[in-house]
Amino acid sequence: MKLPRKLHIKSYGCQMNVYDAQRMVDALAGEGFVETASVDDADLVILNTCHIREKASEKVYSELGRLRAVKDEAARHGRTMNIAVAGCVAQAEGSEIIRRAPVVDVVVGPQSYHHLPQLLAQAQHHGRALETEFPAEDKFGFLPPPKPETIRARGISSFVTVQEGCDKFCTFCVVPYTRGAEVSRPVTKIVDDVTRLADNGVREITLIGQNVNAYHGEGPDGRAWSLGALLYHLAEIPGVVRLRYSTSHPRDVEDTLIEAHRDLPALMPFVHLPVQSGSDRVLAAMNRRHTASDYRRVIDRFRAARQDIAFSSDFIVGFPGESEEDFSATLALVTQIGYAGAYSFKYSPRPGTPAADMREMVSAEEMDERLVRLQELIDSQQSAFNAAAIGSTVDVLFERPARNPGQIVGRTAYLQPAHVMASADIIGQVLPVKIESLERYSLLGEIAVPAHAPRPQAAVSHVTTPSMITGA
Repeated sequence: MKLPRKLHIKSYGCQMNVYDAQRMVDALAGEGFVETASVDDADLVILNTCHIREKASEKVYSELGRLRAVKDEAARHGRTMNIAVAGCVAQAEGSEIIRRAPVVDVVVGPQSYHHLPQLLAQAQHHGRALETEFPAEDKFGFLPPPKPETIRARGISSFVTVQEGCDKFCTFCVVPYTRGAEVSRPVTKIVDDVTRLADNGVREITLIGQNVNAYHGEGPDGRAWSLGALLYHLAEIPGVVRLRYSTSHPRDVEDTLIEAHRDLPALMPFVHLPVQSGSDRVLAAMNRRHTASDYRRVIDRFRAARQDIAFSSDFIVGFPGESEEDFSATLALVTQIGYAGAYSFKYSPRPGTPAADMREMVSAEEMDERLVRLQELIDSQQSAFNAAAIGSTVDVLFERPARNPGQIVGRTAYLQPAHVMASADIIGQVLPVKIESLERYSLLGEIAVPAHAPRPQAAVSHVTTPSMITGA
């Protein structure tokens, strides 16, 4: 009997990469690969890379240096290890990786990983393989569906890609160059994916895309559907008790999405809506094509539809030319909106983007100081948001055993971890939990009513109180 080959994937960056890593596993399952948590005994190691943050390429080359030693050690024991670099750094720097890193056998961009079996065969016969073109075909049509046992092993929450790419061309961002133009999957394909997941125990679906609310996939009626229309449709699938989506752009919040938040109990009242800056001057330099007032009006539309809605966001400090006055406008925006959580970063130039050529650089010292001030404000808001849950009863979708014996952990509607003492048979259920205390970012409480054996088939919507996701 032929032994399975072992696959180790290390993913960096966004939720899309987490999802892509799972689909790579699905694509390679037919080639006899099974996942391993250990890089040392892997037959294939894939670095699934992200190009968004500072020094992304250097981190990849540093990791490849460590993998070279592991690969050499495997060879000394008569075992062949292949190394692949996938994702956005592969897309942006494929030829350079081939030139600089002889240890790499395969380089594949994020739109071509469905070709991994063929690329591995090509590398075996010809030494190395590179594919970073944007293929004409939709990769999702060529990926095998995950096996039922694989879905169940991944837990009760799952990502589903509905849209890829971005047409916004923010001056700081590489996504349009590494992921390509905006493309939306057909509604029927998404429904098939979600139904398969729900039939195998998944209770929470997060729809993901680089610019997910720009979704415009073909509906069963032949027309382009909005994200809001898609959410209404998915909420009807038996077994789906929670729906989320990420990441959104303020310019693409259309009325049906607002209405979905008003009408659908399954759609969680927590929206990740990146703004990046509170200064209109900086927003214009970023090519965001909205003002701070435009952003506030979008927030107001959400809040008018659902009073218990909460928000997280992304911020960049130290964008070229950002003055103290510009930064103060960001602090003012954060103070006015009030966030349940946010991601904040110092600006770092991404090669090939317009902002990389801007010369009005903010000093490293100013960036550091501003980032501390911003994060202190956001942390204070998140702490207050979490503390407000104490004494209230909130709905929790239970996911898995916690580290402490006898504890089960789940998530609130706002993605806060919540721990209770209970048996594992509550996993997959949404139950009301009386929150008694707060430990760092986790809520601690007890189930407010006895757990029932049947798994819920519809969302519970009696959350009584209003923390994080990734960036567009």
